[in-house]
Amino acid sequence: MAETLYIRLGSQAQDAISWLIFSSVEKEIIASGQLANAEQLSELSEKSQQRIVKVFVPGSDVVLKSLKVPTKSQRAMRSAVPYMLEDELAQDVEELFFAYADLANDDAGNNCFVAAVERVQMQLWQRWLADAEIVVKTLQPDVLAMPYIEGQWSAIEIQSTSNNERLSQIIVRKGQWQGFCLDNQAWQFALQHIYQTQKNSEARLENSDIIINAYSDLPFADEAANQQGFIVEQAIKELPLALLAQHCQHCNFNLLQDEFKVKERRSTKVNTWLWAAGIAACALLLNVGYKSAQLWQLTAQQEQIEAQIIARYQQAFPQAKRVRIGTIKSQLNRKISQLGGSSEQTGFLTMLSKVQPAFAEVPALKPESLKFDGKRQELRLQAIADDYQHFERFQSALTKANLTVKQGAQNNQGEQVTGSFSIASKQSSKGRS
Repeated sequence: MAETLYIRLGSQAQDAISWLIFSSVEKEIIASGQLANAEQLSELSEKSQQRIVKVFVPGSDVVLKSLKVPTKSQRAMRSAVPYMLEDELAQDVEELFFAYADLANDDAGNNCFVAAVERVQMQLWQRWLADAEIVVKTLQPDVLAMPYIEGQWSAIEIQSTSNNERLSQIIVRKGQWQGFCLDNQAWQFALQHIYQTQKNSEARLENSDIIINAYSDLPFADEAANQQGFIVEQAIKELPLALLAQHCQHCNFNLLQDEFKVKERRSTKVNTWLWAAGIAACALLLNVGYKSAQLWQLTAQQEQIEAQIIARYQQAFPQAKRVRIGTIKSQLNRKISQLGGSSEQTGFLTMLSKVQPAFAEVPALKPESLKFDGKRQELRLQAIADDYQHFERFQSALTKANLTVKQGAQNNQGEQVTGSFSIASKQSSKGRS
């Protein structure tokens, strides 16, 4: 899908919700807007159809922590993390949901990267989306969707209107697994505190300033620039959701894990194909059943015919005791040989089998009489056709079958032609010569 619908939810149902449709092919905004509250999310239901939907949640509701856990077992690590953070978190760990990121160890040796959210808040976000019939597979903190520039901060102001009151928040990413979201009132007082914390924790050298890349006009940016330790650099201004849409792909972290993982739902097209496949399978089973019934019927008919053949053979040769259908042909040949009809190698039946392909090639030529001379091993044939050419074609076919052919006189009787042939195998004709 070339278009993606991005939605940024609020913390409470009355908070404004921003949305934007972005084309990844043309790299441009298709549409954007803002909803007054969570109850209006249903207005995006139609827009979510046939589009990928990605949802951002406020970084103020998500606590990002990097830890050094002395174990390589993922299971043991995830069991220990909640209790390692118990003293740092305001809420009871049993009330929190922990989602983990698959990141390489950082420079500080941290090997575990976790995001903590109130379980009730996660349930609230999912309920809003479910009520609006919006299927979402990705839920990401907005701070992790900001541009990541190693050693620098990225910041943007996002504005909204709630209950006719204009509000704004500052979204800041200050590291690969670090960031925060503050309202503009707290932003001014937090700058200096954040700088001091950063300075103490990283043991910054003198005159090592924090560079803030501003993607919008930031409140109190001038005051921050005048404070020692801050450099505010103005980047290309972007719509907040457009900025998040262009950079969220670089972070594959998703809050929808474990108990909140969205179960895969089949699309309408997939269900249609499954119905078609089911119908095809039923048709195949019916066809196999029908063919099986036909096979059973043919098998029964074959058994009946074989029984008739055996009965006729026993009627002709009552002295025969054990008769098998597979040996009747050889037994008949033996009986004919015993009666002096022909030898096993060059008999009447053998000659007929050699002549048969020629009759098949020239079906217009019809035999009127057949006589076989056992001493000369020669078949004499009287035939009729409607053209002299059929006799010539028949003679040519016999010659190709390695037979010696002597064509007798041909007579024209009205619209038909009669003629005769003397046919012998080349082996027998050489013997006579």
